[in-house]
Amino acid sequence: MDELVSRRALRTPFLRVAKGGTVVPANRYTRSGGTGAQVADQVVDDRLLDLFVDGHTLVLQGLHRVWPALVDFAGQLVTDLGHPVQVNAYVTPSQSQGFSAHYDTHDVFVLQVAGEKRWRIHEPVLPSPLRDQPWTDHRAAVARRATGEPVIDTVLRPGDCLYLPRGYLHAAEALGGVTCHLTVGVHPVTRHDLLRVLVDLVADDADLRASLPFGVDVAEPALVQPDLDATVAALLARIRSVTAADVSAALATARLGGRRPAPLGPLAQAEALRTLTPETVLAVRPHLDHVLVDDGSDGAAVSLVLPGRRIGLEAASAKALRALLEGARLRVDELPGLGPDDAVTLARRLVREGVVVTEPAP
Repeated sequence: MDELVSRRALRTPFLRVAKGGTVVPANRYTRSGGTGAQVADQVVDDRLLDLFVDGHTLVLQGLHRVWPALVDFAGQLVTDLGHPVQVNAYVTPSQSQGFSAHYDTHDVFVLQVAGEKRWRIHEPVLPSPLRDQPWTDHRAAVARRATGEPVIDTVLRPGDCLYLPRGYLHAAEALGGVTCHLTVGVHPVTRHDLLRVLVDLVADDADLRASLPFGVDVAEPALVQPDLDATVAALLARIRSVTAADVSAALATARLGGRRPAPLGPLAQAEALRTLTPETVLAVRPHLDHVLVDDGSDGAAVSLVLPGRRIGLEAASAKALRALLEGARLRVDELPGLGPDDAVTLARRLVREGVVVTEPAP
């Protein structure tokens, strides 16, 4: 914690500060980075010291992007679970509470790292809330529910883990000395996400894009009913032709950028590109977020869609690319379906695009 806030030049929103449910304005603990650093919101360690001694909780957000061990942990967890993951840390001084009872719109695993914290868990006021249904929309109901008997009232100690399904109310209080816990937030792909994808997929149907009549009073149910009936009928007719492959491709494309691939050193990768030979071993960059599109674009036979970009490749490269994406570790001269020159050309393209990394030849 000390290293992150004093030596890593953290900026908001990688840090929040709170006490008793109130979040402190960032200008109370940030300022300009000074000469040579034209950044106006770098964290100020001595201001954090004052706030921490005064009983405030320090929340490090997005540690899966800044702390090496958690970068690796979160990357593997996303690969295992199939859902986006974030990792935060909460450091709370003795006998203090950073946040009042609330719920999250994602699942949470609490990992107690240091000290002890008392957790009180209450039943949801809104089961399985979606991302656009935050607890603040139900503030009064949350406050009432938190005064009742908790379903869990326990103390977590180092090494303990607590699972909080989305929607469950929770509040934690530090006991004894300084405490620290990590929260591993799992942002689930839900059936509501499937519904959104279905709506987008059926938007090619002219009947579902038709306008309501001029002069219609949408506040009058009887006047809306005919168009509602027509819409439902058109939706049912069109939706029967949607396949799981259609939905899967749309979901995967929408999810692109939700996870971070394994770190890639630009200098090391440039050197790997310079020294690449037919004997070089290739492997896909771990945890690479991608979608392989068979029909390609711009005349290519296959396209590899990555966050923010699309790589079009020729038909001859498709077999080799699929083999690598399926987890094969191959020498350049072993890439299937390619001659020696084409194999080297594809390997150089994939190394330069950051799709594959190189390994020492056995």
